[in-house]
Amino acid sequence: MNEYQKRFVALLKTIFELDKSDLDFGIYRIINIRQREIVDYFENRLPKKIQEILAPFANEKTDEIKQKLAKIESDVESMGMTIDALQDNTPKKQEYIALQKQLSQGSDMSALESDVYSALYSFFNRYYDEGDFISKRRYKEGVYAIPYEGEEVKLYWANQDQYYIKTAENFKDYSFVTKEGINVHFRLVDATIEQNNNKETDDSKRAFMLYTENDERPELKTFEWNAESKELIIRFIFDIPADKKKNYVDDNYAKIREYIIGVPELMMPLMYQTSTDPKKPVTLIQKHLNGYVAKNTFDYFIHKDLGGFLTRELDFFIKNEVMHLDDLDTDDEVRAESYLAKVRAVKRIGKEIITFLAQIENFQRKLWLKKKFVVETNWCITLDHIDESFYQEIADNKPQIQEWIDMYAIDEIKGDLHTTAFTNPPSIDFLKENQNLIVDTKNFSTTFRDRLIASIDDIDEKTNGLMINSDNYQAINLLLQGNTEKVDCIYIDPPYNTDASKILYKNGYEHSSWLSLIHSRLINSKALLKDTGIIEMAIDDYEMRYLSCCLDSVYGANNAISNIAIFTNPKGRDQGFIAQAHDYSIIYAKNKQYAETYNFILSDDELSKKFSKSKGGEALRELPLKRTGTGKFRYERPYMFFPFFFHPETKEFFVIPKDNYINIYNKDTDSFNDAYLNDVIKSYTDKGYYAILPNSGKGEFLRWRWGYDSCVKGISNGTLFCKKVKDGYAVYQYDFADIEVTPKSIWVGDKYDASSKGTNILENIIPNNPFNYPKSLYTVEDNIIVGSSSEGLVLDFFAGSGTTGHAVIELNRSNNCNRKYILVEMGEYFNSVTLPRIKKVIYGSNWKDGYPTDRISGISQMMKYVKLESYEDALSNITLENKGSFFGSNLGDEYLIGYMLDMESKGSLLNLEAFITPFEYNMKITEKNECKERQVDVVETFNYLIGLSVHSQSSISYFSTKEAVNPPYEGAVDLQKDQNGIYSFRQIEGTLPDGRKALIIWRNINQDNILTSNAALDAYFSKYRINPADREFDVIYINGDNNLENLRLDDEQWKVVLIETEFNKRMWEE
Repeated sequence: MNEYQKRFVALLKTIFELDKSDLDFGIYRIINIRQREIVDYFENRLPKKIQEILAPFANEKTDEIKQKLAKIESDVESMGMTIDALQDNTPKKQEYIALQKQLSQGSDMSALESDVYSALYSFFNRYYDEGDFISKRRYKEGVYAIPYEGEEVKLYWANQDQYYIKTAENFKDYSFVTKEGINVHFRLVDATIEQNNNKETDDSKRAFMLYTENDERPELKTFEWNAESKELIIRFIFDIPADKKKNYVDDNYAKIREYIIGVPELMMPLMYQTSTDPKKPVTLIQKHLNGYVAKNTFDYFIHKDLGGFLTRELDFFIKNEVMHLDDLDTDDEVRAESYLAKVRAVKRIGKEIITFLAQIENFQRKLWLKKKFVVETNWCITLDHIDESFYQEIADNKPQIQEWIDMYAIDEIKGDLHTTAFTNPPSIDFLKENQNLIVDTKNFSTTFRDRLIASIDDIDEKTNGLMINSDNYQAINLLLQGNTEKVDCIYIDPPYNTDASKILYKNGYEHSSWLSLIHSRLINSKALLKDTGIIEMAIDDYEMRYLSCCLDSVYGANNAISNIAIFTNPKGRDQGFIAQAHDYSIIYAKNKQYAETYNFILSDDELSKKFSKSKGGEALRELPLKRTGTGKFRYERPYMFFPFFFHPETKEFFVIPKDNYINIYNKDTDSFNDAYLNDVIKSYTDKGYYAILPNSGKGEFLRWRWGYDSCVKGISNGTLFCKKVKDGYAVYQYDFADIEVTPKSIWVGDKYDASSKGTNILENIIPNNPFNYPKSLYTVEDNIIVGSSSEGLVLDFFAGSGTTGHAVIELNRSNNCNRKYILVEMGEYFNSVTLPRIKKVIYGSNWKDGYPTDRISGISQMMKYVKLESYEDALSNITLENKGSFFGSNLGDEYLIGYMLDMESKGSLLNLEAFITPFEYNMKITEKNECKERQVDVVETFNYLIGLSVHSQSSISYFSTKEAVNPPYEGAVDLQKDQNGIYSFRQIEGTLPDGRKALIIWRNINQDNILTSNAALDAYFSKYRINPADREFDVIYINGDNNLENLRLDDEQWKVVLIETEFNKRMWEE
């Protein structure tokens, strides 16, 4: 193996991430399963293919020439002569010289191979960057091409054709627990200018480095060990290192190892060996450290079409950098053919590697786009929605009661003549008096949860909110089927990508990473909006210019509505030049032609300030009719200049008569007939009338705000009146109060202050929370008012601390509205901040130091919250079946590079065989960086996949069978309820997005007796459903092969669909 080959093989191992064999998660784990076969392919089979391509034009031609030379030498020798003795003009001598020349110019196999390896290395190395292929379309050296289709303005960024996937929650806080119960945290300290003065450039590389303790932040230590709580904290920074040649992975581990060795309690738990390979020992702390660095350094993107991109680039590369016309313009046939062989080798091997890479990338893309399983479903329901038959079970549930004590301090409720005191457990009367207490079904068994939900009809219609703990791309993907064109308003407050909310980004791709994150979510979520809907996005100046262009590309520049500047930070954020005191709310319509926005409603205080007078019980204000400001002069609107007349004694008030009015201004000469006007005025003043004209006080004639006819009507209906002023009389308008006011493009006021009305409000609800800059509650409220009606649906897929949900609940509470909300958040703080905040503000509006200050402001509520499978979970559940027979066959390489992952992972992508017992479907799910097998909610997942609006659902019913009394067919059975029975059923009734009425029946199937299982299904369908007499369905979904259609009556049209078939189709459709 020459140096060029070694270098290329080393690059392939890096590209295919074979150098990360110690990592046992994600795509690394999957590739490592077939590492031996892949390495063998790179080191042995690939070189043989190159040699096979080159051999006919190197070895074989050279041998042929040598044979010809040997024959000439033999022929000359048989004549008793030597080659040198021949005359130069003899045919034999000339042929010999020509052959020697060909031999000297012929291609050496080793040199040809080196050229091929060098070219392949150059090509693949230029696009690969730490786990990703960056789509730089080459035009020529140092110049790139972008796809342009004649648009007036084109937005393009480096990662436009890639999915941004680095939304994992363990960047700033990665935690794991040892089997001895030691909690280990890797905490990221925000890098500051003082810590590192190295400026980031396009080619700079940030690295994870242990935090260096300093005097400016003495409270932060590199290592903190608390023996009492068994908690170890190790702090890092992620920044540009001063020493760019240093291996910080090894350096970090060496320092951590040294610290651990010095703490006896940590030595055994963290330094034990996890590797099964004695040649590559890996300790537990090293394994997690390597995983932490890898998860946050590599694999930021999944390419949407890596195969197509690299294939196009390879063709361009060959034409521009490998194939040179001068090399073909030669009379030397051997040289030309060997040169073409090199080109063929580069193209053929390059395409083979591209096919292999595309297989892996497409596999990851498939998993990324796959609809994710609902891992867990729970409900938060206020007691007023729950039948009293459940109250005793609720009162006896210790975790629920303790949650109420911790969250709502109900143990402080003392009894009096009108109030039942709290006892533990609480009395039924106590529950009846505290109807705004929230029951969270996570505190109960799944049986209780299902019974409770089954007791509530039209559950989806009555549900006020949905909260999803998931990556927002995956959540939007799952919502699409059932919520397309149902959302009135999308309000999101995405990370601004400033120091305070920097996303995890690839070195040198800060803005393009952010754009890839935002763009894909905007594209997917747009379909959820109604035609009348709008999207409102909070942002500041840092990414504002890019976001505006991004929204233009998704929604169209013609659908831009407004950029609202909001005075959110009165103190201002020091940015070196001008202190930033505002944020923006950028508003776009899905379709501006149909878009609906809504006005603000004035509060009583605002109404009394603006309309300080009243008449006939109606609030009003008095406005001068005289025009001021711009366009005030009479020559600017000549027909709006004319006199009013008022008689102080008779109180007669009128406008100059029409016959006189039409002679005041001459349109043909564009002039005022002031002489005529003065004569008319004198004719009235002589009778005791006052003439009122719009004057500036400086002798300038102005105009009225209303035209002549409107003024006549205004006097008639009492809207206009004459008012005594210091220098005579003036015409005024009664402006009656309108409680609505059109929103303006600048919002200023104390209520928008993010500190006092955002941070402080949240701190009083959830003390010591990790959110430093939550939005003002009232900023979000006003955005929601603008974007949705009182019955509208609001979606926020960057929910953060839950301000949007809080705002919807407060608007519903104060204005008696019925808006609904969908919140999506993926972080661990979903359970520690977002969900608890919503549960608290449902209970009451006012909070201080984490506890309610009143118990009378609760609101009736039903809210569902679900947790989804993550992309990392999807990878964790992949297993590769052993198809070793393919590797030794003629199809071995073709199978390895093109089909291996899809074929070998088929059973683990979606285990349809497990649908025989759907209530026991298990998956590996990672929580707090520990992967555990747990049951997932297949039933709820299917509801989302088909977009079902649920009307009613049952809990699981268990039955045993007995011989049918009047069997309708041979083998028919009757069912009898039996909690230990092997036949179980659960049903859901609802409506599909297209309006069809659907029934879903889930069942456990007895594989040992399919006939009896299907007979049990027939019996259940006929007698034990929620509404046995109701057979007016359009479609019935059932898991497992069945004969249910045999029960269809002649006048019925319903059809049966296998759940497995529909589930598989829906989960993978794009």
